[in-house]
Amino acid sequence: MAGTSTATESAAADSDTVSVSVGDRVESVATVTISRPDARNALNAELREDLVAVFEAIGDDDAVRVVVLTGDDESGAFVAGADVTELRERDALEQREASERPRVFEHVEDCPKPTIARVNGHALGGGLELAMACDVRIAAEGGKIGQPEINLGIIPGGGGTQRLPRLVGTGQAMKLICSGELVDAAAAADLGIVEEAYPAEELDDRVYDLAGSMAEKSPVALEFAKTAVKASERMDLETGIDYEAELFAQLFATADKDEGIDAFLEDREPEWKGR
Repeated sequence: MAGTSTATESAAADSDTVSVSVGDRVESVATVTISRPDARNALNAELREDLVAVFEAIGDDDAVRVVVLTGDDESGAFVAGADVTELRERDALEQREASERPRVFEHVEDCPKPTIARVNGHALGGGLELAMACDVRIAAEGGKIGQPEINLGIIPGGGGTQRLPRLVGTGQAMKLICSGELVDAAAAADLGIVEEAYPAEELDDRVYDLAGSMAEKSPVALEFAKTAVKASERMDLETGIDYEAELFAQLFATADKDEGIDAFLEDREPEWKGR
């Protein structure tokens, strides 16, 4: 797929804040790179709009099975937070309008393709919220991670008070959010904010090994797997098990189910149809 312009790449073609490549590192893997180096990749209105456009395109792009979301290395950050100058200019009514969903966080979380946050530096405030909207987070050692909004007299507003407790528990989330304390990537991995932390020189190998292992799977099964796991956060156990069983049964109507089992029985690699 490398060298082929996809719908996702086209969606970022005119963007000054986001770039996209598909298949450069691993076939069927899209790398979405945030680039506002002068602002350490802070989330402003333009960047949010560009990310929404890209993730909308990803959902319909058959060339993409897995997404890696990262900051450019020049910025030294994944995303260092929201653009504070924009926040200062808003009153309550304007902020309510800006907070209407779906926002960029929901577009990332609701992407039907598995998403991996390549946390290549600081992920603070809205940056951590963006990373938590991804399905998996892998961080470079040395970066700082946290929700420091309390230091500005506000609280996390992009899902941080809801997603962080689900990752680390209520007590740890309360400690981090109410103190504004930052932790390094290794401590974040110990807490469960990120799944893994690696030395910076090993980050890409791990991120793209994982992305590649996902991208080798049936795109239909990937979407159903993500849907089922995400449902576990919103459903009680009995309802979730029933939902899983229904999704499992629906896959038996797909060509990929037959191909996967046939390939296993014939001891060969499957050729997924995506249907």
